[in-house]
Amino acid sequence: MNLRREQDDTAPSPDDGARELLILTRKWAYLLSDVGFIPIARDVLEQELAALVDEVCADVLGQPFDTGRARAAGVRLVELDAVGEGTLERTVDVLGKGLPALSALAGAGERITLCVGALACGYAAANRDRSLRQQENIKLSLLKAVRDARWSLHESEARFDGVATASANGIVITDLDGVVIRVNGAIGEILGCAADELTGRDLFDIVHPDFSRILREDYAALLTGRRTRIKQSQQLVRDDGDVARVTLTASLLRDGDHAPRQFVTVVEDGTELVLLQSELSRQALHDVLTGLPNRQFFGSRLEGALQRADQRHGITLFHLGLVAFAEVGNGLGRRAAERLLTAIAQRLGGVVRMERSMVAKFDGDEFGVLLENTATTPDVATTVAAFSDALAEVTYVDGQGVAVTGCVGVVHRPALDSDPAELLRAADVALRRAQRDGPGQWVLYDVDEDGEDRRAHALAAAMPGAWETGELTVRYRRLARLADGGLAGVEARLHWEHPKLGPLPHDRCVDLAERTGLILTLGAWALSTAGVRVRWWPGRRAERLPLLFGLSPNQAADADLIARVRAALGHSGLRPDELVLGVPAATVAAGRGDTVANLAALADIGVPTYLDNLGADPSDIALVEDHPVHAVRVGRGLVTRQTRAPKSPFTTALATLPGLVREAGAKVIVDGVRTPAQARWWRAAGADLGLGHHFGRTTAELPTVSP
Repeated sequence: MNLRREQDDTAPSPDDGARELLILTRKWAYLLSDVGFIPIARDVLEQELAALVDEVCADVLGQPFDTGRARAAGVRLVELDAVGEGTLERTVDVLGKGLPALSALAGAGERITLCVGALACGYAAANRDRSLRQQENIKLSLLKAVRDARWSLHESEARFDGVATASANGIVITDLDGVVIRVNGAIGEILGCAADELTGRDLFDIVHPDFSRILREDYAALLTGRRTRIKQSQQLVRDDGDVARVTLTASLLRDGDHAPRQFVTVVEDGTELVLLQSELSRQALHDVLTGLPNRQFFGSRLEGALQRADQRHGITLFHLGLVAFAEVGNGLGRRAAERLLTAIAQRLGGVVRMERSMVAKFDGDEFGVLLENTATTPDVATTVAAFSDALAEVTYVDGQGVAVTGCVGVVHRPALDSDPAELLRAADVALRRAQRDGPGQWVLYDVDEDGEDRRAHALAAAMPGAWETGELTVRYRRLARLADGGLAGVEARLHWEHPKLGPLPHDRCVDLAERTGLILTLGAWALSTAGVRVRWWPGRRAERLPLLFGLSPNQAADADLIARVRAALGHSGLRPDELVLGVPAATVAAGRGDTVANLAALADIGVPTYLDNLGADPSDIALVEDHPVHAVRVGRGLVTRQTRAPKSPFTTALATLPGLVREAGAKVIVDGVRTPAQARWWRAAGADLGLGHHFGRTTAELPTVSP
């Protein structure tokens, strides 16, 4: 791989080129934001306006002279919804004054005036068309509203008939004197008679005599407007003489002139309602599939257990998560997965059946177990082993024997005044740690580790705000030739100047961004920012030096990686071969996401790549042969190990690594070189390039390029 590139000697410096454009673009964005709401973020607006400035400048400098792109820029302003009052005036003002001040456009005053005028024409035409479209849309919306209103009237009448017929509740429509005009079939079932037999009867005659007076008074209150709706428990007299206990809900219907017209009364059968409420309550507190209590019920039981727990023995909370359970559902189908979950629920209950306990089904493939400990309760390790044996027992579904393993998080004998919600969170934290350790592991909750995790979560949550306020920046370090120490390129790295914790390095920033998923947008910004800086690198020679940018695992596996890279190249103006992207070797080896496809696609668009953090295992070397990479970067761990044990067999074998990589057709970059001795050792071993404190620390400024 040739990491040195040809360069244009005529590129302006940042002071008379990029800085002027940046100041002009920011001023334009500020003035537009001040005169109206533009529904895009400020940084996106600045990027859009920067592109429009580029288009206008291209017309000014174009041969032959043409104002087409400037006119299109005016149209684009309208597409961005920059149509507030004064937008065009401020645009013409800022461009009319700002463009002649650009060193690159010196002496082009007449062309600038024509281009700004073309932009204004394009804006005016597009804004006029937009207004006409809006007027037409309003007209069509009004016509549609009238049509929909007519249709809704007919539809609502038909819907009422359908609802009344299908409703399990009785519906009674009476006149203002209480005479029944219309009923549905359900009221007949409640009263034990045919529905048509009720028409013409007085509603108050159907109500039990002890309660009819109360209903008459409430109906009178509805009629006079003192009540808008009534709801009361009532007793209706059935045809067989029995009493039906119901709930009546009544309201007054008015006509178009708002005059009282009819009463509508909905009758709910109390017996069915009680049964329904009981069933809904049970479903709300239990898992439908296994019949076990759910997390809500478990939390309530946990609160009670803390209050009555034995002071000496306390309680123990287990949070179990199944390992590879998705494989059962994906491979054998949903029925097999449900059968397995049901069997596991029964077995877990069997493990703790002799204890005062509760087994609950949490979300997905997770379970909770609560033990109220006594003197005879087995210790935690014994109980976890019993859970593991229960999970490993084979369940046969359609002739297929299936079983799973599990991880367990444990909270043992917490303080009895603990918050139940906090204990559930602690058990979940312990489970996640166990899952990170591997299948079949269990972890006891540790307060100190939890504190560290919380601090990391707090930092990750604060990262977007830090990015917005400028605490997150891009810094650079030298890529040096090991042969002579000369500058061979520059690597871009993230840096967080935290107001309380001080500077947070690149690796920490990447880890935090990976936690929250911010890495994709943050990484794209960092790549674009670094590309612009390198494009206008002070003192650049004709031999263009490349920009190294290491991708995180999520970035490397991103399905939109190629689009993001193309956007960064387009924004910065770098050629594809001036950018070298690093892909984690472990991510490539695991075939995660679209990583392997991204490597091939990057090669297709001409962007060189290197395998990051390569190990000394033969399978790692094979990755170089199997994928289109131009270089590998040896991780800092190997450099440190070689320094600590320079005479060990491992170091002897490590010395062959650069030669093997070079034979596979790639160059070797060594990271973490801190001393001259380390640089000499790796140079002698055959490595090509180096990074580390020996060649210069990471700084906010690009290293000086020798003439």
